[in-house]
Amino acid sequence: MSNPLYRNDRPATFPDSYYAATAQIPTERAALRGQIPADVCIVGAGYTGLMAALELAEAGMDVVVLDAHRAGWGASGRNGGQVGSGFNKDQRWLSAKLGSGPARALWDLTEEAKALLIERVAQHAPDANFKPGIALGAYDAVEARHLRDEGEYLRRTYGYEHAKPLTRDAFQAIVKSPNYQGGLLDLGAGHIHPLRYVLGLAAAAERAGARIFERSEVHRIDQGDPATVATGHGRVTAPFVILAGNGYLPNLNRHVAARTMPLNSFIAATEPLGARAQDILTQDIAVADDKFVVNYFRLSEDKRLLFGGRENYTVAFPTNIEPALSQRIGAMFPQIKGVKIDYVWGGTLGITPTRLPLITRAAPNILSAGGFAGHGVAHSGFAGKLMAEAVRGQAERFDVFASLPVPAFPGGTMLRAPLLAAAMTWYSLRDRLGL
Repeated sequence: MSNPLYRNDRPATFPDSYYAATAQIPTERAALRGQIPADVCIVGAGYTGLMAALELAEAGMDVVVLDAHRAGWGASGRNGGQVGSGFNKDQRWLSAKLGSGPARALWDLTEEAKALLIERVAQHAPDANFKPGIALGAYDAVEARHLRDEGEYLRRTYGYEHAKPLTRDAFQAIVKSPNYQGGLLDLGAGHIHPLRYVLGLAAAAERAGARIFERSEVHRIDQGDPATVATGHGRVTAPFVILAGNGYLPNLNRHVAARTMPLNSFIAATEPLGARAQDILTQDIAVADDKFVVNYFRLSEDKRLLFGGRENYTVAFPTNIEPALSQRIGAMFPQIKGVKIDYVWGGTLGITPTRLPLITRAAPNILSAGGFAGHGVAHSGFAGKLMAEAVRGQAERFDVFASLPVPAFPGGTMLRAPLLAAAMTWYSLRDRLGL
C-alpha cells in the first residue's frame, strides 16, 4: 500500500481548500534535528496529538510533537467540521453489545467530548465559530422512524433533550432537498471551521510549553523504557509515546495497523450563494444523512455550500474529484444544479471494522487513538485528553473508551483494503437501489 502521507499531496503544503483560503496559516516550524529527550513524544499534530500535548504541557510535562507535514495538515484541517453526538453506532446497539452501564458511561464521555471542544474553541480558536445544530436526514419512512426512536431512546434513557424528531414537511422546511423524508434535529451537536480550530490548538500547545516539529516523519519506534522515536534526521527518547496519526499513520505498530485503515473522503465548496443560500438551508446547521456512503453538508460563513461525501478505499484520490461531487450536489439540490465549484479537496481519515474508535495501549508505554469514522472532530481531541490522563497515571476513563469493540480486519493489513472495498461497494449499491 502506498503511504497516504505523500500519495495525494505536496510535502508540508496545505490543500487548496476553502478552509486554507480562510485561515491564518503560521510560518512553517523547524524540523527535528539531532537527539532530544522528552517526557512524552507524540506522533501526529492533529486534534488528537495537539490536545494531548496541550493537556500534558499544561500539567508541566515536557512534550515533543512530531508531524510529517504541518500541524493541522491532515484530516483535522480538512474535514466537514461536524461535531456529532454519540458514535457511528447508535446507543441502542452499544447497550445491547456492551450492557446498559458501559453504554451509559461511553455516552457520558461523548457528551464531555463535545463540551471540551466547545470550551477549547472559546479559549483558543474563537474564529472557528462553533454553531449548534446537526440535522440527520432519512431517505425513507423506515429510517425516519429509526432516527425518531433513537432520539426518544436518548431522551428516555439518558435525559438527552436536544434531539427533536422532524416530519418530512418539517425537515424540508429547514433542508430544502426533496430527497429527505424526515429526520432528527440535534441541537446538542454542531459545526466549526476545522482548520482554524486545529491551528488554535497548536498555538495553545506551544504557549503551554510543547515543542512541535514539522516535516519530521517518524520512520521507526524502538520500544523500551524510554522508547526511541526516530525520524530521518533526529530522534526523541521518551518514557511515553502517543500515536495520533489516524488515517495518515504509517504502519508503525502492527496492533494499530491491523485494526485501522485509511479511507478517503472529499469536499466541494461552491461559489458564494448569496440570497440563494436560503434555498438550501434556512438555519445555520450542518446536515448528514443515513446512507452508508454518507453525504454531509453545511453553509460556510460567506454562504457557500460545503458538500462532502464520495468515499473511496484506495490510497490514491480519483483523478478528477469535482464531477462526482457536482453530480451529488445537483441530485440533492436540483435548484442549484450546475452551480460553480470554487474549491475541491480530499483527505484521509481512519476507519475500523466496527466504525468505532480504536483507543488502545499498543505497548505498555505506547498509547494510540484513531479510527474515528466521521466523528473525529470531538472524539479525537477528547481521546487526546484521555491519553494525557493515562500518561499521568489516571487511566480509568481511557479504559472506558478502550472498551469499544474493535477487532482486527480479516486478513490483516494485506487484505483489509480489498475486503473493505468490496463490502463498501455492496453498501454503496444498496444506497443507490434504496435497499
